[in-house]
Amino acid sequence: MERKLATIERIAEIHPIDGADAIERAVIRGWNVVIKKGDFKEGDLCVYCEIDSLMPEREEFEFLRPRGFRIRTIKLRGQVSQGIIFPLTVLPDKLFPLTEFNIGEDVSEVLGITKYEPPIPACLAGVMKGGFPSHSIKTDEERIQNLMDHFEDYKKETWIATEKLDGSSATFSIFDGVFGVSSRNLELKENEENSFWKFARDENVEVKMRKYMADHGMEALTIQGELIGEGIQKNIYRIKGQTVRFFRVFDPIKYQFLPYELALEAIKEMWLETVPVIDMNFKLPEKYEDLIAYSDGRSAIAETAREGVVFVAKNPSYNDNGRLSFKVISNKFILKHDA
Repeated sequence: MERKLATIERIAEIHPIDGADAIERAVIRGWNVVIKKGDFKEGDLCVYCEIDSLMPEREEFEFLRPRGFRIRTIKLRGQVSQGIIFPLTVLPDKLFPLTEFNIGEDVSEVLGITKYEPPIPACLAGVMKGGFPSHSIKTDEERIQNLMDHFEDYKKETWIATEKLDGSSATFSIFDGVFGVSSRNLELKENEENSFWKFARDENVEVKMRKYMADHGMEALTIQGELIGEGIQKNIYRIKGQTVRFFRVFDPIKYQFLPYELALEAIKEMWLETVPVIDMNFKLPEKYEDLIAYSDGRSAIAETAREGVVFVAKNPSYNDNGRLSFKVISNKFILKHDA
């Protein structure tokens, strides 16, 4: 599902910030946003722009220029702020004033807001074969702050907590007998200089997948993981070379994910490595803020802060394609590494 960068939202709460006279904290869904004191009140409708929104260089957003037009996680007077909010008057005249607004309505396009995409290293770019294959599903977990309407139901589930790695999404698939390699958004032509394809050939991924399919009577298979190492992001794990840690297994024929415990077994059966598993029987805390604090921790791969945690329901009572999951990104990690 395409990410909604700018939406119509209602301000749930406003709180003072210790030691700050000119600013206060607004709560939008599960996000905390620092605002100028008195600009908004609880219950107001607003336009909320998420982090990684890339704002257009227009007069109404010119005040952002000193920090840049990308909305980032920042800390002001000790308060973490994620996103930015505007009054509804920021909408074009053709939309404002309207008689009725729908909470959650996507206004990214009408405001000219796009998603920030970091520069792609040469080793990852490759040559496009096509868009991401339709027989599989992109790796794009939703953040818990956007799932507040489901949090009470989520407490009823038992979760597997795994470390979210700071790398680049990698997908390997066999469909209609053809082996394919994809980045987050594109299927790539084979190229010995491309890191995704190099890993696939160096680790005999196609051979391992075909053996697994034969052993389990499968006609197609997709496995997905995170490429980490030299030249990937900031290589916070100090890995020499590059490798992939896997976390999802998908059956393109059934269009279903394998249950996560079976997926972990499948990855190991293919002699591939999984992402670090933190807890196999995790129950959510009463408050989502405690879950965000839980994401702050040390990586199991190297002596560094972890990027966050991905939670996958063990036996979901309701799900999408056999998988119920979400991610929690560490604010400490973002503030340190996303400068």
